[in-house]
Amino acid sequence: MRSGPITYRQWGTDVDDNARQQMANACQLPVSVAAAIMPDAHVGYGLPIGGVLATDNAVIPYAVGVDIACRVKMTVLDLPLDWLHRHESDLRQAIAAETRFGLGAEFSRRRTHPVMDEDWSVSPVTQRFRNKAWAQLGTSGSGNHFVEFGEFTVANRELGLEPGTYLALLSHSGSRGTGAQVCEYYSRVARQTHPELPKELSFLAWLDLATAAGQEYWAAMELMGLYASANHQLIHKHLARHLGAHVLLDIENHHNFAWKERHRNRDVIVHRKGATPAGLGVLGVIPGSMASATYVARGKGNAESLHSAAHGAGRVMSRHQARERFNWKLVQPYLDERGVRVISAGLDEVPMVYKNIDEVMAAQSDLVEPLGRFFPRLVKMAEPGERAED
Repeated sequence: MRSGPITYRQWGTDVDDNARQQMANACQLPVSVAAAIMPDAHVGYGLPIGGVLATDNAVIPYAVGVDIACRVKMTVLDLPLDWLHRHESDLRQAIAAETRFGLGAEFSRRRTHPVMDEDWSVSPVTQRFRNKAWAQLGTSGSGNHFVEFGEFTVANRELGLEPGTYLALLSHSGSRGTGAQVCEYYSRVARQTHPELPKELSFLAWLDLATAAGQEYWAAMELMGLYASANHQLIHKHLARHLGAHVLLDIENHHNFAWKERHRNRDVIVHRKGATPAGLGVLGVIPGSMASATYVARGKGNAESLHSAAHGAGRVMSRHQARERFNWKLVQPYLDERGVRVISAGLDEVPMVYKNIDEVMAAQSDLVEPLGRFFPRLVKMAEPGERAED
């Protein structure tokens, strides 16, 4: 370990002590170069959710995360806004027909996409799970993953749309079971490579990118990025086609990934676990909860945050705590008051388990500039009782 940890800057004040301790642990690693913690931060494995860590030619599988390349995608459609009410049954039917939810969700009739023609032999894990990945292509998974229809409002033409309110589709999911297998396999390899790490730092074990294992993981991670993007492309393509809609605007961004970037006059590997790129002019989608706003924002390229921003609102309690504390009789009036209809979801994803997205956005006003605001009206998540994979 270092004789003294590197320092990091924190955005926002609502970050619990355990998340800050995880960030402090990461700052002790000999490969750590720079770090930051976003206002949506909360406890994760190894690096906290909302943690950003730059390293010297090393990649940390658990600083990328289990759901590699998880992302959010928004598509603005040319359907009339009143479809949200007059054609709600059609929107429900489209979701049911064109994606699947749940931990092992698959399509019996597989979707086609060029990502399946990529080289899946780059890792023994991706080679082994290629068929599973193909069966899950276009599915949405469980945990905090969702598909929503709602209202997207823009006040100016900066996104290429006339000012006004539009019907839009929003989704959140990642690389499904194959991404999780990649993380588990290479995190185990990393821990075996670094038996000297104390128990509290074991999930921060790294792979040197000069090694075969490091190169294998990197190639697998990149493939999972393409795969996660393909998932969203298919969900949005098939939903739009099902509804007979044309696309007016597409925006997506991802988190749970590592990038080769240059910061502070050196080349580094930037891990953004539950954090999203916010380089100068970079567009991103930052969701709140099933009953709060999602923001489309443009990055300001803040060097102190390593060109990063929050990936969402961030949790304020664990899934177990949420299930113990809430029931639908309590939550339903809250949803009704805001005009939100939930097709299915678990109590561990109700709005009260998340931070206030407006406060999160205010805390990172020097990182991103809001350009538009989406509000959900129809929400689909995995059925209650599904194990989370986010």
